[in-house]
Amino acid sequence: MTRTRGRRMGTLGLVLGLGAVATFAAVLATLYLRQERLIFQGTKLPADHRFAFDGHAFDEVTIEVPGAKLNALHIRQPNPRGLVFFLHGNAGDLSTWTTGIDFYRRINFDLFIFDYRGYGKSTGQIESEGQLHADVRAAWDSVAARYAGKPVVIYGRSLGTGLATHLAKEVPAALLVLVTPYTSLAAAAKRLYPYAPEWLMKYPLRIDAIAAEIRMPVLLVHGTNDELLPIDFSRALYEQFRSPKELLVIDGAAHGNIHTFDAYLDGLAARLERLVGAVPAAAD
Repeated sequence: MTRTRGRRMGTLGLVLGLGAVATFAAVLATLYLRQERLIFQGTKLPADHRFAFDGHAFDEVTIEVPGAKLNALHIRQPNPRGLVFFLHGNAGDLSTWTTGIDFYRRINFDLFIFDYRGYGKSTGQIESEGQLHADVRAAWDSVAARYAGKPVVIYGRSLGTGLATHLAKEVPAALLVLVTPYTSLAAAAKRLYPYAPEWLMKYPLRIDAIAAEIRMPVLLVHGTNDELLPIDFSRALYEQFRSPKELLVIDGAAHGNIHTFDAYLDGLAARLERLVGAVPAAAD
């Protein structure tokens, strides 16, 4: 009886073990297959949506890319000192990422920002990291040449920091600004899914792997209360960049509200002053 019971317990243990393995495999498969949904959480806008920015001149631009059309906004000043080429985060759309454009009037810089595939009015869907980088380059090529002789800033926020760094490796610019960056998207995902292997990530977006190749000045900006991407990511990147670099720490700022802090706005404006001289004061 004891031997029979032992066999049964062994069989039960084997079944439970195989069940756990199967469950874990199913979880990994779900993470792999649903990766785009987990990472890219853009909201859609109707095709006839009309943007309106009180007192700001702007052009709505369509960028043709293979299999899709990217929707972009080019917000213009009367006599701009330069351009901020803005790569936004993983959620929202152009209507949510342009709520603070009065800042660009204050610093007298034009702003160029576009929605990734499947975001806002952009068509198509994101299918690979290579496709993302190609789309970013197409957007850059559509506008950068117009600012010859003026400083152009490549700006990445959250998800966009990996895209911005890759672009900065390929093109010349006056400054690379990374706000709430990660060392890699794979490292950021590891915080949420600690048991998922790194090879599972279809979008590793490695900043750390190319940081030493960046030749332009770099400004890292991070809040001390960032709950999603802790400031340790910026501190690690600071050690990896070899070009002139600076870490601007925003005390008390979290991931989603850093742009509302005066220390962030004034700090970024001051760094742009170094590029082009005195920046006009904000309009009343």
